[in-house]
Amino acid sequence: MNIFVAKLSPAITSEDLQELFQEYGEVVSAKVIIDKFTNESKRFGFVEMKNQEDGLKAIEELDGCEYDKSTIVVKKAEPKADTGNRNNRGGYGNNNRSKFNAPRRD
Repeated sequence: MNIFVAKLSPAITSEDLQELFQEYGEVVSAKVIIDKFTNESKRFGFVEMKNQEDGLKAIEELDGCEYDKSTIVVKKAEPKADTGNRNNRGGYGNNNRSKFNAPRRD
């Protein structure tokens, strides 16, 4: 069972998260999400528990509790939304103009 954990203290590590959830059952993985530019915690993470019953008990008991001076949010992780734009190449430098279009007037 995948669990989303939010509003973590910035000092919490993946190991801390694993220790917290191990009290409720076997933890397959625990990961605090780190910003790749600042290398600081984004203050949320994910825990995967082997047994769904253990995961539900952890959610029930940990949601809204204080952990390292922060009131955390714990809930079942939802699958990432599919935006349907996988073939859209947007982003920097893509102005969606064909090379046959009229030149831009800036």
